[in-house]
Amino acid sequence: MANHLRTSILTLRLAPGEDLDETALTDVFGLSRTPLREVFRELAGEGYLEIRSGRGARVAEMSHTTLREFFLAAPMIYGAVLRLAADNALPRQIEQLRTSQTVFKQALRSGSSAERALANTRFHEITGEMAHNVYLLPSFRRLLIDHARIGMTFYEPQNNQMADNLTAASDQHDAIITAIAEGDAHVAGALADEHWQLSRDQIEMFVMPTSLDVPLGTLPQSIA
Repeated sequence: MANHLRTSILTLRLAPGEDLDETALTDVFGLSRTPLREVFRELAGEGYLEIRSGRGARVAEMSHTTLREFFLAAPMIYGAVLRLAADNALPRQIEQLRTSQTVFKQALRSGSSAERALANTRFHEITGEMAHNVYLLPSFRRLLIDHARIGMTFYEPQNNQMADNLTAASDQHDAIITAIAEGDAHVAGALADEHWQLSRDQIEMFVMPTSLDVPLGTLPQSIA
């Protein structure tokens, strides 16, 4: 059940802010309320859900505030993760990353937008596991939830430029694998910047909040 809810949230089958129907879920999955609420607490701890006292659980929202924070934090966190991944990756993890890239390429060729988004998320999850940092990993996993959700449009190209961006993203994955396998943290960090910029430009076309007073991804002067 937990994995079903994770997938439904990442692919927008459950919309941001949507209330979860405990009665329907207990019927579908054959659970009583107690184990169901344990699953809710687990997913809330991971950032998928919000639990409100007396009002039940709902899918984590995506407000202008959270989007702004996402665009500010993403390039820093992605860069740190890939640099640490190059420093710490184990051989078995590198093979897992190569396998996930094969799945991603297959999804690009013949999969749905949801399959592409999930394959991309798994690729980046493995880089987080490689980084092996107890402080960074929870933030990175939370970031990947919203990256998958707001990036769904990236994986359903509507013109040639968007299709070319998908090819470029796949090529960057290959380069990331090479940098990590060679233990080159500098190159891995630079690739993180390139990879983020590619998806950032596309995502902004669909989610640019009009109320922001600074460009997305730009640090305000007070904290720069």
